[in-house]
Amino acid sequence: MHEAETPPWIIHSERVVDDTRRAVLSIAEVELPDGTRFEQWVHRSPAAAMAALVVDDAVLMLHRHRFVIDRWIFELPGGYCEPGETLIDCAAREAEEETGWRPVRLELLASFQPWVATADAEQHVFVSYGAEQITVDVDVNEAATLHWVPLKGIPSLIASGAVTGSASMVGLQAVLLQRAAGQQQPERTA
Repeated sequence: MHEAETPPWIIHSERVVDDTRRAVLSIAEVELPDGTRFEQWVHRSPAAAMAALVVDDAVLMLHRHRFVIDRWIFELPGGYCEPGETLIDCAAREAEEETGWRPVRLELLASFQPWVATADAEQHVFVSYGAEQITVDVDVNEAATLHWVPLKGIPSLIASGAVTGSASMVGLQAVLLQRAAGQQQPERTA
């Protein structure tokens, strides 16, 4: 079906329920193409960027507790972009802050929206084939531990539920697809 055949949803109103630095929560009154009207919760967040640092066939992962889901999981380093910050600069900054490793050269792997029915929360995952350690001090508030996880172990981590965050999952799978297609950059170890 073509876009012209089905009219888009109509937003009649949207009222803000909460507005913070990292999220705006609102309720929108929408109308479907058949005339059905209802209220929809909407969550809007600033763009976020993550970095997959790959060295010697392993990717640097944070192991941390996420209180909202009350689970220990593995994640790629990343976070929200600051006002005026580019996506690539955000990914590099977050990697350094959270891991103590500086990416050699970041390239965009994937951009996506993890929950399009309710949220506008752009996610961007970058990859760097190579990294330089700039500090051994890692902020305990960012990660309990860091792990260089062999790429061949990523599918089993995902299958076991140890990787659950959409940005980490999309980024790791994109690295594996890039690798399988022979498109990865030559690795440069630190």
